[in-house]
Amino acid sequence: MTNEEKPYPSRLKKKKEKNRSNSILNIMIGLVFALILIIGVSMLFSGGDDQANESEEVAISTGTEEQTSGSDDGESASAGDEDEDAEAKAEEEAAKKAEEEAKAKEEAAKKAKEEKEKEEEGSVTKGGTITREDSSDPIVDETVINTSWEPVGTKQKGDHVSVYQKDSVDWNEKVKAVSYATGLDSNNMYVMMIKNGGGPQKSIATVQSKDESEKYRVHLEWVDGEGWKPVKMDVLKTLQGAY
Repeated sequence: MTNEEKPYPSRLKKKKEKNRSNSILNIMIGLVFALILIIGVSMLFSGGDDQANESEEVAISTGTEEQTSGSDDGESASAGDEDEDAEAKAEEEAAKKAEEEAKAKEEAAKKAKEEKEKEEEGSVTKGGTITREDSSDPIVDETVINTSWEPVGTKQKGDHVSVYQKDSVDWNEKVKAVSYATGLDSNNMYVMMIKNGGGPQKSIATVQSKDESEKYRVHLEWVDGEGWKPVKMDVLKTLQGAY
């Protein structure tokens, strides 16, 4: 009996070793759980920081957009002011151009009148004189009488009868006499009216140049065998009430 091995101590040793293994395992499980807990908390706080950062980014982005919008509004207002300035400048230039054109037209008419007066003065060498008189008629600038005017000739024979039918022989000879007195070519003249001048052998013709810069009322008298002769010419300011 003395030499037999006893099983009890061996089982006790195994039990201790098993308890030690369980303790180590429990410790490791606890460490793993603690590690998981720490990681979870860390992720939770990290998520809050990300949300805060995202909020800051949104705020910054919104502020930038507002600044950009404000800048766009400023640029739009500036563009609108530039358009108004350009329009005002264009209107000013158009008005200035119209004024210059009117002035040029007035100067051209004045020059034409002066040249015509020189031509009429040159005709005095034929022995006539030119008289210019102011008129009490508000539509008449001046009245001109040129004693050198002569009858324009005629194709008519026999007793003369004044005719006021357009394009008749007598009508065309009246127009010829008016052209002679005014210096206007018949192709550059509007015949506004030819009417009786107070007698069977007297007529009055009212005409203007086609550019409307010259207006005249010419008094004509018939000379037997020689045709119509201008005797007086009114330089008109307007055709209103002229015939």
